Amino acid sequence: MNPLKKLLGQTAIYGLSSIVGRLLNYFLVPLYTYLLCTAEYGIVTEMYAYVGFFLIFLTYGMETGFFRFAQDNDKKKLYNSSLASLFVTSFLFIVLIFFFYKPIANLIGHEEVPQYVLWLGIIVAFDALSAIPFAKLRQENKAKRFATIKVINICVNIFFNLFFIVLCPYLFENSQNTWVIECHLNEPWVGYIFVSNLIASIITIILLLPEILQFSFNIDIKLLKRLLIYSSPLLIAGLAGNANEMLDRILLKYLLPENIAMSELGIYGANYKVAIFMTLFIQMFRYAAEPFFFNQEKDKNSKKLYADVMKYFVLFGLLIFLGIMMYIDVVKHFIGPEFRSGLKIVPILLLANLFLGIVFNLSIWYKLNNLTKYGAYLAVFGATITVALNAWWIPIYGYMGSAWATLICYFAIMIASYFLGRKYFKIDYNIKLISAYLIFAIALYYISTLVGFDNNILKYLFNTFILFVFLAVVIYKEKLYKLLFNGNSINRKDIKL
Repeated sequence: MNPLKKLLGQTAIYGLSSIVGRLLNYFLVPLYTYLLCTAEYGIVTEMYAYVGFFLIFLTYGMETGFFRFAQDNDKKKLYNSSLASLFVTSFLFIVLIFFFYKPIANLIGHEEVPQYVLWLGIIVAFDALSAIPFAKLRQENKAKRFATIKVINICVNIFFNLFFIVLCPYLFENSQNTWVIECHLNEPWVGYIFVSNLIASIITIILLLPEILQFSFNIDIKLLKRLLIYSSPLLIAGLAGNANEMLDRILLKYLLPENIAMSELGIYGANYKVAIFMTLFIQMFRYAAEPFFFNQEKDKNSKKLYADVMKYFVLFGLLIFLGIMMYIDVVKHFIGPEFRSGLKIVPILLLANLFLGIVFNLSIWYKLNNLTKYGAYLAVFGATITVALNAWWIPIYGYMGSAWATLICYFAIMIASYFLGRKYFKIDYNIKLISAYLIFAIALYYISTLVGFDNNILKYLFNTFILFVFLAVVIYKEKLYKLLFNGNSINRKDIKL
């Protein structure tokens, strides 16, 4: 099979779990933002920012290490060694959380609800433990099973959110004697969000038992040491990278006046969700691309293939950017009216996430050459920019400063990674063409903001026209129309009426 078609097929299957599941999960955002006030949603945003850091800490780059060493080592020993390592660290983490969750809650200013820290700690440990079984499914190209478990996880999470937040209050108001009310833990609604996630994580571990039970104590200590040496820089890179993505949520709480901090954080977090389609695209691409890149390493045309993947990745990303921004007046209804004052950050965050996806594409040079320390250097470089710009701009511009800091951070990492990659693993990306597409898409978006219509129908027609202009230029420039004729030039004999 053509490698690009294979990648597209794998991306489509992984995308099924990401798009269908996350779209379902995305419908929780209206639920939260229409029922919770901005400050309450700020708590959700803050707590999941901490989860992101601890999840990276507990997986410490083992997932990427698993893919790297799966090519040249006994896969059974590799699986046993990596899973044993994650099991030990996850177990120790749960023990520590049980002893210290109250002091941690006091430290971050949530002493009234210490149970949130306990629940989220268990979630992180279970999710970390599931990383290697999921990686095994990806490495074995069992995309359908991977997708099924991911979708079930999200559906369970959604079900219990609706159960606790919608059904239980309704039954409480309309009935005096029902067993359902006894299940209602009398928690604030925010707590039910975390309880639902915990239940979903437990069920995911149960579904992964067939993979987990394939574990045996045939552990290769030397292989595990090599794996840890390779992966340890990825831990630093992951923590610094997550700082680039999540640290602004934490800093907003502490750098803004106390009376508005949680409300501003809630608005920022909700509008970050509006960029969901770009995030989904990057995630589903990453699931398919990482094992794909390693599998294509020894192919003589691999560098050209990597360059083609980059170009088409950017094109899809720009299409998503324009698609969201041309219909932002429709998309905005997915968040509550109190949160829509933050819509101005959406185009900034969309482009920032596109640059993040480009960074992931570029990262292949240090992963293939066992130079993962450079991944750590780049992430620390970005984290330094993130901390500096957020500390400078949040007190002045609020969450708008955080959005611009995110964009500048990912752009800087992208540029640095590109030039370092040319030194260690040169790939001839078509930079001029990719840059032209990027500038063209941004120019089209800018034009759409200049033309005002009192009639919404005319506005949508004009924006649709802009979207088709972009598509037409891409189709013509990339000669994609030839795909309709299996790559051959159009012949009258090929046309059947």
